[in-house]
Amino acid sequence: MISQQDALIYTMVMVSAADSVMTDAELSTIGEIVSHLPVFRDYDRNRLTKTAADCADLLQGEDGLDAVLGKIKAALPPKLRETAYALACDVVASDVRASQEELRLLELMRHGFDVDRLTAAAIERGARARYARG
Repeated sequence: MISQQDALIYTMVMVSAADSVMTDAELSTIGEIVSHLPVFRDYDRNRLTKTAADCADLLQGEDGLDAVLGKIKAALPPKLRETAYALACDVVASDVRASQEELRLLELMRHGFDVDRLTAAAIERGARARYARG
């Protein structure tokens, strides 16, 4: 079983890698989130690169996507599953444009993490507002 913080990082790494391109904006957003959110207060930031690499390795395995989603869901209590979805939305929104692969993965996460449609819409709208460009 992975830690709650690792599960949240896996979520962000997965959505960033969904289109096979992890942009500087996405990587920067992940770093900022880990540095500032209370849920990562006790997380050793020096582990971030290893945690991301572990996630990438799992994704490369057989049934990688399903396996990682299962590990994330098992590690997170319901209230942090909404947080995971919100963090994934923030990573997607930090880029100029969301790819079809990222949007499809967000949909899989929403269903896999049991985030209801109304809550997901509010989270998505909040992410769009935070990352809007003038």
